[in-house]
Amino acid sequence: MPLMSSPSTRPASQRRFDVTIRGGGVVGQTLALLLARDRLKVALVEPAVPQGQAPRTDVRAYALNAASRELLRSVRAWPEAGAAENGSPTTVTPVSGMHVWGDQGGAVHFEAHDQALDALTWIVDVPALERRLADAVSFQASIERFHEAPPAALTVVCEGKRSQTREEVGLDFHVRPYPHKAVAARLRCERPHGGVARQWFQDGEIMALLPLEGAQGNSVALVWSVPTQQADAWLAEAGQHLAQAVQSRCGEVLGEMSLESPPQAWPLELSKAQRWIARTAQGSVALAGDAAHAMHPLAGQGLNVGLADAAELARVLHGREYWRDLGDLKLLRRYERARAADVGAMSWVTDGLFSLFAHQDSRIQALRNWGMKGFERSGALKHWMVRQAAGL
Repeated sequence: MPLMSSPSTRPASQRRFDVTIRGGGVVGQTLALLLARDRLKVALVEPAVPQGQAPRTDVRAYALNAASRELLRSVRAWPEAGAAENGSPTTVTPVSGMHVWGDQGGAVHFEAHDQALDALTWIVDVPALERRLADAVSFQASIERFHEAPPAALTVVCEGKRSQTREEVGLDFHVRPYPHKAVAARLRCERPHGGVARQWFQDGEIMALLPLEGAQGNSVALVWSVPTQQADAWLAEAGQHLAQAVQSRCGEVLGEMSLESPPQAWPLELSKAQRWIARTAQGSVALAGDAAHAMHPLAGQGLNVGLADAAELARVLHGREYWRDLGDLKLLRRYERARAADVGAMSWVTDGLFSLFAHQDSRIQALRNWGMKGFERSGALKHWMVRQAAGL
């Protein structure tokens, strides 16, 4: 029986915790579990769901690297144990290969066996991962759920890109919108995907098909970065022509396709907080996950970067000097420096790739596809890139 499966009924203002985490998504719950291992009292704060509001089906899938996998395993929240139980689809799919195509014959292929890896990455269903995290949290007596934030020496904000708490604290958040939205959907394919993730850069758009339901599954998760007007048109027509457009764009590599879910879309942006920490009258504040940064999903690193935030903050708090308070700004600056540098580098890479492939100039197109062909032949560089993306 879970020790705590629902928000506490005791008033939040009457309680005092070591750390309050505002936001109960993947990053927030993972951080709570990491801190609970150090016997810290953690309040996990989530907004109340309006009565009668039906939960929205989430069609997204995360590409999680080896570092994220080991982190989630360490808190017993990796969802592979629930795979294919009671006839349900496999919720974790190892990616054995990654094939990327440019718009003028350029192509790059990554294979796990060439890198002596079990998998390049793992595709995980969002609902499955969130359920495993919620189950793990419910068995931790030192974690309590609330709808209101109790006082604490440190508040960690994991509320996402539009964090109200971040705004209230006054931490500046610079946002540069892309002229694209990400369109996401699940599709059923005529042929199995073979555990291969596929991506196309063409006409300034970026389309990825991520394998689902195991190595021989026939289902894929679509993430297609397209101009906002096109994304809105597909959503307005309930995606009636979306499957045909995907099938055509990928050259029918997986045969005929049909939608398994209505498509969803969200605006894309490059954003980052200017400062990740602050001191208030109520205590110190630190940002993590999308509340601190957001980048284009073309590299599939968004959640990996957010989980790395959680891991680093937990590491810094665990290693603090015995006389330092959890909200000590000098302590929190160690976290800020470490993560701002890594996130800045990844943001620079994703923004550069988006800008490079958005160019319509034929000379730029020729140059970038020449670069892809050269990269495909560079054994040592490819090996290094795979290890970096895996977090190894």
